[in-house]
Amino acid sequence: MKLKHAYLILAILGIAYTWYFNIQFYLTEDNTSILNFIAQTKTTFASQSIVADLTVVVVTFLVWMTYESLQLKIKYWWMLIPLTFIVAIAFTFPFFLYLRANRLEVLKE
Repeated sequence: MKLKHAYLILAILGIAYTWYFNIQFYLTEDNTSILNFIAQTKTTFASQSIVADLTVVVVTFLVWMTYESLQLKIKYWWMLIPLTFIVAIAFTFPFFLYLRANRLEVLKE
């Protein structure tokens, strides 16, 4: 198995794992607004720590992904920016690595 296939598996796992909990939120909460979802991330110091950590990871990823995509001329890379916030970075980061690996393969030929 090529490494790019591991990235694709991780992207699928990232969307499944995060959205399992998102679906649980929508099934169990009375107020399923995005504002309530975000408000619940601020309820404990532990959750605030995770949010701070992910914020730095997301910003770093977006800066690096933009630079790398422009350098390698990766098609449709910009679609990953909204998907990072709509779906999850657990999906978009490994999916970008998959797209990058595909592009590097093409450039080696």
